[in-house]
Amino acid sequence: MTDTASAVSLPREIDEHLERYVAAFNAGDADTVNSCYTPEAVAVWEPGSPLSGDARRAYTEEFLATRKPSIDTSVREAYVTGDTALLVVDWTMELTGDDGAREQLRGVGLDVLRLTEDGRWLYAVDDPFGEEPREAA
Repeated sequence: MTDTASAVSLPREIDEHLERYVAAFNAGDADTVNSCYTPEAVAVWEPGSPLSGDARRAYTEEFLATRKPSIDTSVREAYVTGDTALLVVDWTMELTGDDGAREQLRGVGLDVLRLTEDGRWLYAVDDPFGEEPREAA
């Protein structure tokens, strides 16, 4: 029997996907951000409110346009098996709050990516609030 799942250094293609996503997110480029998801992907941008399809795409467009977010991410853990990857991602974000002032958020995302037939890794599940952040040491 062989081990097919392990904590790994990310394949170059997943690193490139993450870099492209963060750059587009920070630039407010909703088209590129949305292209980082499978068509049926689920995103949980508000805890307890999963969105997919047109609702996910529209929420992304509105969020980027109105909140003007800037995100910084760090992959804490990564597991890859075949065409599926699970990432545990620490993130911090600055965005415009409801009162117009800039605010800081942080969290731990749980992301599932799928390898497509054309060799691209895309989000199938994006849950930025998948886990409580660890306390700073």
